Amino acid sequence: MCGIVGYIGNRNATEFLLEGLRRLEYRGYDSAGIATLDDNTEFHITKAVGRIQNLADRLEETPAEGHIGIGHTRWATHGPPTEENAHPHAGGDDDIVIVHNGVIENYSSIRQRLIEEGFVFKSATDSEVVAHLIVSCLRKLDIDSFETATRDNLITAVKRAIAKLRGTYGLVILFKSHPDLMLAARLGSPLVVGVGKNEHFVASDASPLVGYTDRIVYLADHQIAVITANDLNVAHRDQGHIKHDIQVLDIDSNMVSLDDEYEHYMLKEIFEQPNSLRDAMRGRLSVDDATAMFGGLNLSPQQLRQVNRVILTACGTSWHAGLVGEYLIEEFARLPVEVEYASELRYRNPPVDNNTILFSITQSGETADTLAAQREMKRKGHATLALCNVVGSTIAQEADGGIYLHAGPEIGVASTKAYTSQVCVLTMLALYFGRIRNMSFGAGQRIIKALQEVPDKVQEALETNDAVKRVAEKYADCDNFLYLGRQYNFPTALEGALKLKEISYIHAEGYPAAEMKHGPIALVDDHTPSVFIMPHGNVYDKVMANLEEIKARGGPVIAIAGQGDNAVTELADDVIHIPVVEEFLQPIVSIIPLQLLAYHIALHRGCDVDKPRNLAKSVTVE
Repeated sequence: MCGIVGYIGNRNATEFLLEGLRRLEYRGYDSAGIATLDDNTEFHITKAVGRIQNLADRLEETPAEGHIGIGHTRWATHGPPTEENAHPHAGGDDDIVIVHNGVIENYSSIRQRLIEEGFVFKSATDSEVVAHLIVSCLRKLDIDSFETATRDNLITAVKRAIAKLRGTYGLVILFKSHPDLMLAARLGSPLVVGVGKNEHFVASDASPLVGYTDRIVYLADHQIAVITANDLNVAHRDQGHIKHDIQVLDIDSNMVSLDDEYEHYMLKEIFEQPNSLRDAMRGRLSVDDATAMFGGLNLSPQQLRQVNRVILTACGTSWHAGLVGEYLIEEFARLPVEVEYASELRYRNPPVDNNTILFSITQSGETADTLAAQREMKRKGHATLALCNVVGSTIAQEADGGIYLHAGPEIGVASTKAYTSQVCVLTMLALYFGRIRNMSFGAGQRIIKALQEVPDKVQEALETNDAVKRVAEKYADCDNFLYLGRQYNFPTALEGALKLKEISYIHAEGYPAAEMKHGPIALVDDHTPSVFIMPHGNVYDKVMANLEEIKARGGPVIAIAGQGDNAVTELADDVIHIPVVEEFLQPIVSIIPLQLLAYHIALHRGCDVDKPRNLAKSVTVE
């Protein structure tokens, strides 16, 4: 949610700011703006509601000059999406400008105090209070004006201001009187600093920096970055200067850009899944030991052998991956597993014994509810591990250990390749737990062999694209869908329904197929398709009986079935055949045609596939 970019150096700041904001479009937004400081130390603030192209059009008419600037995409929380509420926001008599990600929980009381001090507010946002609060704190340092303030004065004012804030923030601040200075601060909202030659960059995540620099610094909570074109210094808000680590940004520019082969990022990422699965498994499977290997768990096999309960916590698509993980770990390792919505776990106080371990599952590593749940469990003394895609993210940094997905940047708001990578990693994790407990060597080798084949099976599943497109065109005008599966494919039904809801705005529900007769079957009519996920397995005959119940009531049926399944062809209205794999790997393969189905239906209905309404990729607010 929301995106931040910043630049200081020798190049035209506007060019980087616009390009950076475009790369952050996946985070979700409803307005955008930039501020630059020109050679005459005048701020040029340009804002626009809607897409970044609207902002670009305004800048085409009225260019904003300057070698230092900040930009922002806003996802409305406090106040509607208007130009007045769009960032950047100015403080005092336009002495400073700021951009802010996060939520200031005590903004109302701060705002009232600032109004009493004579500050005038131009927006309804919680963010504007930060700009005025910094000015207020500087004035209380007995400084005559911003022009006479030293750099240390400005840093002190920012530290005092953020110490008064309750909530979360990622902040980047410019000062009219100091055109060579940029400050950045974070608490619970990610910020990355890119280190270039005589220039520096700031962004909410690393994607805007690709192609500009491969040297980055991840800011941690309570840290403040003091940035000029030539220098970067990092300090803790309360503890003073700290030594920062520069890391290598290992992202190819092709990963964050579209080529002529794909019309949308979502389609590109669906077709990247054979490679993202290979990357998730690379170096993590040992045929000799018939197990998986993870270097970042930071817990010994002896410690993990003492675990008698696992909690998987996540939100949205990641929660569905967790449901698959529950089936896998319980079957492979005979270890009790609970899957918790992070938004519920953070406020519950469940009885959890000492030998319980928590896994946070997240693509972005910044999901506010998942982070809060992880912190709560860690506060109570439980080991916390993360399954995460974004290196250096808050959840990854704060967990005791974890496993990176290595899926690469996922730009489309509706998660596709991150989901299958999560399920793949959970499969390897289940194998690992199984092998340190009671799984035989032969069973471990069989699982590894099946895992190694799954990228090619996914490649085969992608060949259903044309068939899926024809089915999508047939049912694109329907307003309700039911998705049905059992056992391993019940989470697939939930995820398939979510994909359709997210990008096509069609009402869709996922259910265990056997639950249809306990209420949802009342929804069945000739305009409500039921999508059955039913490759061969232990409950295939049971699902077939559930399918016949739908057909008997006149409901159209779309079946996702294994290759060579002729029985279902005789009953279903439409069948999409997928490669046959081991039952525990079906969720990875069977989700492929459902991702494609959602994509083609959304496309047929004229929806914005990569940037669906009201949604954000990284949900950093509660």
